[in-house]
Amino acid sequence: MALVADLGGLQVENVKFPAEIKPPASAKTLFLGGAGVRALEIGGNTVKFTAIGVYLEEKAVPLLASKWSGKSAAELMDSVEFFRDVVTGPFEKLTNVTLILPLTGEEYAEKVAENCAAAWKSMGIYTDEGAEAIRKFIDAFKNENFPPSSSILFTHFPPNTLSISFSKDGCSGEKQEEMVRKIENKLLSESVLESIIGKNGVSPAARLSLATRFSQLFNHYEPNTPNICNPKQI
Repeated sequence: MALVADLGGLQVENVKFPAEIKPPASAKTLFLGGAGVRALEIGGNTVKFTAIGVYLEEKAVPLLASKWSGKSAAELMDSVEFFRDVVTGPFEKLTNVTLILPLTGEEYAEKVAENCAAAWKSMGIYTDEGAEAIRKFIDAFKNENFPPSSSILFTHFPPNTLSISFSKDGCSGEKQEEMVRKIENKLLSESVLESIIGKNGVSPAARLSLATRFSQLFNHYEPNTPNICNPKQI
């Protein structure tokens, strides 16, 4: 993974996201696509709630480069379609949400569920199956509390599986707890990530980070080489 490893890790506030991580229940090592803070303006002050890192399987690079190579970071940042391709692409992804401020599982799950349900209803795709997936999602967070530096880990397995894990000691991936729930629902798996980096996602900073780092990857990716680990020097 020489090319993607050259991107390195990132620090968001006091949270360090390593360059590579092995998700729970996965045999694959994913690279850090980008990371950023989730913040809200409250009473004239910027309140930072979580730091979010998005990891992807290495094969995402050639798949995305075939369509988006040569685009600048600004062009990718402004492209709804690019982030849809990231969200829906046939490769594993990990969304690592690390707490800056404490939050209860109920508060977190209800907000995500509310956003997903509202989006699906607006598109006319809210179904009984979707409602059941949301119920399972909320249930996975029952009786959970997340102090600062704890993490919520969403692993997105193509084509339709979302696994949910919790880590109480940060996002290094070294001491994660057992997977708490696996939900078989393609729309939910995609919507959780899109709610973060999509057009109206909660972390424009993570979106910008992904656009910037992928533009850098595409600029140094040689599509005619059989192995993407043979890049130009970054």
